[in-house]
Amino acid sequence: MNDNKTTDLACKELVEIITDYLEGTLPATDRVRFEAHIQTCPGCREYLEQMRTTIRVTGYLDVESLSPRTRDQLLRTFRRWKESSSRP
Repeated sequence: MNDNKTTDLACKELVEIITDYLEGTLPATDRVRFEAHIQTCPGCREYLEQMRTTIRVTGYLDVESLSPRTRDQLLRTFRRWKESSSRP
């Protein structure tokens, strides 16, 4: 019998492992849990699509193509997002 607490994937955990999923480096058991979760969670499905869109749109950018001001703004935004997502 499976214990849902150990097999279900929480939204917070999905956010933490989404990069590995998109890069194809997520272990198979975690990938199965990830894909099962996005089938039942519209918010996480939307987040996944937003991440894919961001990667597609910014995929052609490199650090040298950004102005120092833009780079700093992006870093500040990412740090704020990271801090807010790590709060309980």
